[in-house]
Amino acid sequence: MSDISLFIAVFLACLVEAVEATTIVLAAGTARHWRSAMLGTMAGLAVLVVTIAVAGPAISHLPLGALRLLVGGLLLVFGLQWMRKAILRASGYKALHDEAAIYEKEVAAAAQAEQGSRRGVKDWYAFTLSFKGVVLEGLEVVFIVLTFGTNQKNLPVAAVAAASAVVVVVLLGAVVRGPLSRVPENTLKFVVGVMLTSFGIFWGAEGAGADWPGADTSLLVIAPAVAIFGVALAVGMRRFRVSRIPAPKLVPVGALVGEESTSLEQMADGALDAAAEGLVATEGLVAAEGLVAVPTQAQRRGLGSRLRAFGAFWYDFVIGDDWQVAAGVVLGLLMVFVVSSASSLAWTVMPVAIAVLLPYGVRRAMR
Repeated sequence: MSDISLFIAVFLACLVEAVEATTIVLAAGTARHWRSAMLGTMAGLAVLVVTIAVAGPAISHLPLGALRLLVGGLLLVFGLQWMRKAILRASGYKALHDEAAIYEKEVAAAAQAEQGSRRGVKDWYAFTLSFKGVVLEGLEVVFIVLTFGTNQKNLPVAAVAAASAVVVVVLLGAVVRGPLSRVPENTLKFVVGVMLTSFGIFWGAEGAGADWPGADTSLLVIAPAVAIFGVALAVGMRRFRVSRIPAPKLVPVGALVGEESTSLEQMADGALDAAAEGLVATEGLVAAEGLVAVPTQAQRRGLGSRLRAFGAFWYDFVIGDDWQVAAGVVLGLLMVFVVSSASSLAWTVMPVAIAVLLPYGVRRAMR
């Protein structure tokens, strides 16, 4: 991979995470206190820079084969998650990721939180919201920089690409002062998912002992093949979903009186009950993105709960939300290692494995 290809790959991957983190920071600054939000952002960026500085040299000392096996496996787990979500959204089985809606939600949550200063920060909530948003979204940026940079023995180029993506998104955010809803995020996530999966197939199989025909040029075949397979899967799922939608029933005038009106009342009651349950649940939640700074009962129980939460976070970060697909990736790489000792066609194992694992993961997510 040339320096230009490395720069583009890391830039596109980090662009998505930068959009999400910037949306959170903009919400904290708009609804609360800009100075506190900026301080939280700077603190989060400092943590990420230290993480790269410490972890980068440590990872770079691994043997190249072990490094590529590790990096390839992690990229496959990440890439398959990104592709699965993008395919589900493109096919209509999952709602599109709406930055405008997320922005409004974060603004509303920030506006309702209690005021308070701490440790020299005027608005601790705005500081914490920005800090958590930058660190949580930035960890994926750090992962991408370290995996691509160390594998290509060019960590500086990967770091510059990530920084460039962050700067571009931050400048856009400063200009519009609102959600970056015009960024085609689902398309970007699909492209990045294809990219991560393709490099994962290549590096993982190579690290497990396979020899690719054409060496690095085989990526020119792997990436388009993964993209075409993903698009075909999304198109097929969309057509299947449309074919399963029942035709609307024609209701005569006045038919809603009686039984129909009763069912409508039941629906309204159910909606009110669901809303009430949502309000109660919200009081004890730490948002899925880890951004609502309202302590839960589990957090109040002490060190044991905090350690479990810490372990759960890293499990979710590394394994993702489908352990079976992650296990399938590990099994596929193990099969490459076994086959490579007896055949020169070991490189075919991972493409076949991904052709099975991606539809399987999508199917499981639809249940």
